[in-house]
Amino acid sequence: MAIELEVPIPVVTPVSIFAPPPPPPPAVDFPLEWVLNNAASPVQYRAITEVARLGGQVTPGWSNLPYTYRPAIELALQADVNGVWNQSILTTPSARAAHFEGVGTVPAFRRLTEYGWDKESPPLVHSRRVLFRLLQEDVDRANLFELAPTRAKVEEELLLAHRRTVREAAGAALAGAGFEGDPRLRGLARRTIERIAEFLRSPLAEKPWIRVGNKQVLHPEAAPPTFHALHLIAHMPLFQGEYHEAMELLYAYLSRPLPRQEPVQLVGTQLVNVPHVVLGDHLPHRNAVEQDIPAALAWLELMARLGFLRRNEIWTKMYERFVDDCDRRGIWHPHNKGTTLPKTSNPYVWPMFPLEQVLGGEERWSDVTFRIGLIARLSGRPVELI
Repeated sequence: MAIELEVPIPVVTPVSIFAPPPPPPPAVDFPLEWVLNNAASPVQYRAITEVARLGGQVTPGWSNLPYTYRPAIELALQADVNGVWNQSILTTPSARAAHFEGVGTVPAFRRLTEYGWDKESPPLVHSRRVLFRLLQEDVDRANLFELAPTRAKVEEELLLAHRRTVREAAGAALAGAGFEGDPRLRGLARRTIERIAEFLRSPLAEKPWIRVGNKQVLHPEAAPPTFHALHLIAHMPLFQGEYHEAMELLYAYLSRPLPRQEPVQLVGTQLVNVPHVVLGDHLPHRNAVEQDIPAALAWLELMARLGFLRRNEIWTKMYERFVDDCDRRGIWHPHNKGTTLPKTSNPYVWPMFPLEQVLGGEERWSDVTFRIGLIARLSGRPVELI
């Protein structure tokens, strides 16, 4: 006779499939009172409007602060009647320039917006007409400005590459000025992000290098993002949400180690330096921060605007390093206790740093202190005004 045994049914305690949300990041102290008492007027204005976000709680006179700053006025007056600086488009002044000598239109336009000038201010109105014209598929060589070849016969591939660079740079400047909703700019952004996404999905994204002679150079068909393209997309937050898949591909690409090869590309039959091309992570470790503090801050701000900063552990640690180097009043000081204002030769960073004219006293730390607060706001960190 078969014997039936009663096997107890184990009691399973239900486990929630939802992990508890991570704790909110700690607040970043921002010394608003110190900034208002020490920093240049554009930094004061942007600290109020973009970091403290007190725009509706201050007197209307505060909106005039950016237009009282002498360096900004000097820069604006150097444009010609057509809104062009020095018949140039991308040139940045040399390190010896005292009054923006030789500056091109895009860096000058971007610097005025960094000074807090509104896109409707007269100098920017004139210049933006030029920049919008550059968004068009115009084959006139005059629109290449200093990039225009001097020879009559030039390979079409080189002309196309220069036109793309000029268009992306013009679009980046316009996006930073607040033209996200303009259909002309959206059209450029759409073409740009689709071209980048197509490259990132292709085998060239993994192996973009070919050998030419004794050099490893970028394949002619490689289309990695440029700083101009990243700046364009970063200042169009609504647009980013429409291209979620492309943004994920972009984040994965920007998190990759930066290759050691110099950014040189085969264009037609010529080797062309492409320093504006981004081939991976520009801030992988502490040494990269110490080598170029303004460029490190620019990268962190760019990643914050793209929504990538808080997703990346290394970039977050690099940002926290800046926060940790602030004293009990919230003012940043160099990690090595130096007294020299950080400098950069990076052309992308030139319009952003330094905005402060005074290079002595604690005022010289206002640029970095402001950027730390701005990056906190852009990345969604709470900001404590002190």
